[in-house]
Amino acid sequence: MYPEESISQMVSDGRMTRDLPFPLEEIGFSNMSSSLNPARGDHEFLEDPPTSARDEHLVEISEALRTVAKALRRVAEGKASAQAEAASWKRKYELEKERNSSLKHQEATKICHSGSREEETENLKNESLVHDSSPENSVHCCGKDGICSHETLGDGAVDADSNKQRRMVTRKASFRLAWGCNGYSSGQHKHEVVSFEKGNITTAGRSSKQILLKWESQPQTVLILAKPNSNSVRSLCAEMVRWLKDEKKINVFVEPRVKIELLSESSAFNLVQTWKNDDEIKDLHSKVDLVVTLGGDGTVLWAASMFKGPIPPVVPFSLGSLGFMTPFQSENYREYLDAVLKGPMSITLRHRLQCHVIRDAAKDEIETEEPILVLNEVTIDRGMSSYLTYLECYCDSSFVTCVQGDGLILSTTSGSTAYSLAAGGSMVHPQVPGILFTPICPHSLSFRPLILPEYATLRVQIPLNSRGQAWASFDGKDRKQLAPGDALICSMAPWPVPTACQVDSTSDFLRSINEGLHWNLRKIQSFDGPRDL
Repeated sequence: MYPEESISQMVSDGRMTRDLPFPLEEIGFSNMSSSLNPARGDHEFLEDPPTSARDEHLVEISEALRTVAKALRRVAEGKASAQAEAASWKRKYELEKERNSSLKHQEATKICHSGSREEETENLKNESLVHDSSPENSVHCCGKDGICSHETLGDGAVDADSNKQRRMVTRKASFRLAWGCNGYSSGQHKHEVVSFEKGNITTAGRSSKQILLKWESQPQTVLILAKPNSNSVRSLCAEMVRWLKDEKKINVFVEPRVKIELLSESSAFNLVQTWKNDDEIKDLHSKVDLVVTLGGDGTVLWAASMFKGPIPPVVPFSLGSLGFMTPFQSENYREYLDAVLKGPMSITLRHRLQCHVIRDAAKDEIETEEPILVLNEVTIDRGMSSYLTYLECYCDSSFVTCVQGDGLILSTTSGSTAYSLAAGGSMVHPQVPGILFTPICPHSLSFRPLILPEYATLRVQIPLNSRGQAWASFDGKDRKQLAPGDALICSMAPWPVPTACQVDSTSDFLRSINEGLHWNLRKIQSFDGPRDL
């Protein structure tokens, strides 16, 4: 045996290794000399961490980065929700400001009784009806009870560009909305639905049964949108254009495709107006007083998609297969259009959804992305993927549920008779403000559809640990791929689609589900069967 105190010295000068019959490297002691060297080996041994420690350190770094990514995504989604809420409050503030100004103007006109003052007020009123003034001057044209067209269909944004565009428009017809109930109409819309007098909470009577649109100046311009690839629609469109221009002396706008078809029939259609690019479509709502659709519900959806903001009243004629939103028959179009142009007419305010797509890799682009408006529904499905769709759903930052199935439908009440109905959702009156939350073939026996309030903001998010991707479609088109980490934010849009009613909104809705879906159609049980004793 070697002396204990000389082992290190023997290893360092090579005597120990020379006495062995085999090299130390063959049995895995290649670093034995350094490990036994107190001056150098111990220091290098401490500096070289074990492999398990390095793996644990990398796992901690990965978890920290994942936590930071989730936090950044929550911040971006919260920012988008805050921006949407701020825009909504801004619009409410501006409408309330205009309403207060209108009330002050009414009080001022009641005090002044002199003939000259009355004559001046009348002149101002007539001038405002012709020029369709901007919202800040609308108190001169909205001195009566009710809501003016500027307040109802305006975009709520007051800036230099919008004011300039409004001043350029001189032929836009103005109108007023009134609410009818029990055979009479009123310009006052009752907002208070709950009373708490003397400590007793009661629900107040609803006075807003039907919305009426009354023209204050004669409509001058009509936009006609026709279903393509239909000979019957093409011939009716040409006949309607002739009637509007020759007998009603009304300017007519059509799509560029339709104008080419009309010019192929006669050069007399050269006076029909159209647009050249998408920039002109953005200003179309300020030039058109009325929109006429010739087709089915798809044509109404197309008309709504053309207007990214406010949209003029729509008169839909039924020339398609199903017509939940098209109550007017095309054979009697002269009679119906005469009544609409003369007014007043009952309308249904069909709410739209405003959708934002947030990409996980580009969270800051939410401010520049243009929102997508849908009249029926936005659908999130698995597309061609063989995996179940995995979605995390939130309502106003509160977790709702996880969807595992073929997908999810977020629908308006107007779209409750479309895809949502086929997926098991309920049919809802179109003027009921709400958002339908309907799963598509969920892999769960207890997943039932929901109806959420109109003020809710929904967020549907693809988790990072999702096996596959998802696809979002808006009113059946404009499909967008959603990767893990992406999110879709949905809320009620401030610009509804006003559609004309043949009778009233409730009668038209019940007629559509009875005639279009044969709702609850069954033979009546005979009376001569067995009876109770």
